[in-house]
Amino acid sequence: MAREVYVSTDIESDGPIPGPHSMLSFGSVAFDDEGTELDTFSRNLTTLEGAQGHPETMKWWATQPAAWEACRTNPEAPETALPAYVTWVNGLPGKPVFVGYPVVFDFLFVHWYLHRFTGGSPFSHSALDMKTLAMALLGEPFRYRDATKRNMPRRWFPSSSHNHVAVDDAREQGLLFVAMLQQLRASKAPPAT
Repeated sequence: MAREVYVSTDIESDGPIPGPHSMLSFGSVAFDDEGTELDTFSRNLTTLEGAQGHPETMKWWATQPAAWEACRTNPEAPETALPAYVTWVNGLPGKPVFVGYPVVFDFLFVHWYLHRFTGGSPFSHSALDMKTLAMALLGEPFRYRDATKRNMPRRWFPSSSHNHVAVDDAREQGLLFVAMLQQLRASKAPPAT
């Protein structure tokens, strides 16, 4: 079987969907099968022509001045940032799997931007949702909507804090994923003889 590389990715945006709104920044941290960090990629992006911030999202950003400043520093045009990202992903030592929490939000933006600015995606449709994995690991009586961070075991969590800087959050999320993956593998290991 081909080796997989897990690309934990976090994005920051000025609205709920790409097109009418923009991805402001994104960060990815690649991990191998053993949970070792391999490399990182992050960019701040200029906004899309004709797009504008959603009022509710911009109201939230007003409460996060440090994160807002971080994602607006030295923004790069998507036309140059996304091709560089594809080169980075394609250079990873294995088949890339996008990892998100929740994957539906971050993958939506990255997938849309990749198709818009590069014509395709190196991930294809390989996107792993950490909430779904958490639901499976937590077992009954947990349902999908119960699979939130507040219901997850503290042993899964790294010591870093969530600061809404994309690459930092991608690393924190990736370490959480590694802990979950290790528990999954331990539960599937054959008993010692």
